[in-house]
Amino acid sequence: MKLSRELKTGIIVIGGILLFILGFSYLKATPLFDNSKTFYAVYDDVGGLQPGTQVSINGFSVGKVNDIRFKDKTGKLMVTFTVDSDFQFSKNSIAELYDTGIIGGKGIQIIPVFDNAKMAESGDTLVTKTKPGLTDLVQQNLAPLQTKVEGAISNADSLLINVNDVLDAKTKKDLQSSIAGLNDLIKSFKVTTNSLNSLMANNKEDLESSLANIKKITDDFAKISTSLSEAELDKSIAGLQKTVANLDNLLTKIDKGEGSLGKLMNNEELYNNLAGASKELDLLLQDFRLNPKRYVNVSVFGKKQKEYTLPENDPADTLKN
Repeated sequence: MKLSRELKTGIIVIGGILLFILGFSYLKATPLFDNSKTFYAVYDDVGGLQPGTQVSINGFSVGKVNDIRFKDKTGKLMVTFTVDSDFQFSKNSIAELYDTGIIGGKGIQIIPVFDNAKMAESGDTLVTKTKPGLTDLVQQNLAPLQTKVEGAISNADSLLINVNDVLDAKTKKDLQSSIAGLNDLIKSFKVTTNSLNSLMANNKEDLESSLANIKKITDDFAKISTSLSEAELDKSIAGLQKTVANLDNLLTKIDKGEGSLGKLMNNEELYNNLAGASKELDLLLQDFRLNPKRYVNVSVFGKKQKEYTLPENDPADTLKN
């Protein structure tokens, strides 16, 4: 069957139209025959998101970004993207905008929510969230550091100004004089050190002899300590402590009036009786010495002893008083 020129021309035109439609859909990243669901997400800033960027769930690509345009006069951007229809998630799921790499690039990942809410359907607008990228995190962490650095520089500048104010001409001169004096002191110390080294070098033998004597004294002292230890000094000290304890116990009993010595020390009546007896004995001895005839009668050749007469000033009376 021979086709006419007009029919051939019509087939070519229809084929060109179809190719144009397919090419246009490919460039817009919108498949011509697609049964996926279309969703919308509104962002304040898309950070360079481009149509055709993949949409993922848990790192798995499930769709693409179809279109990005301004939503209204506020400057907010509405992103249109598609998701394969065979995956179900709640309409409360989140469309998160994130960095796809270190050097840049943005993508959308859906954080699915599986709750009792209604499942997302084509045409729904999902909740959005923007995940801070590496650059944003660096800026957030560098901002406080930048503030601290600026404050430190300002403080350093103020410190330098104050130092310049303090270091006037007179202060600088005094500081130079102090440094010069310190240099002289270091030189004197160096000379003293050299003299000390020379003195030690000249008396090296004497120093070695002195150190040897000190070592000998130390060894002798160690031997004495060993001898004392071997002499059972600990036992002697323990015996002395026991004796002191017994003496303390004895004195405690005497103080409490226990035993003969304790009663003698603490019985006031016995003390008074002994004092009185001592006084009477003293009177008796004194009277016996002064008046022996009162106590002893001696008869010589049968001569009758004269009767004793008490003297007027009897010393015994004086002692009694």
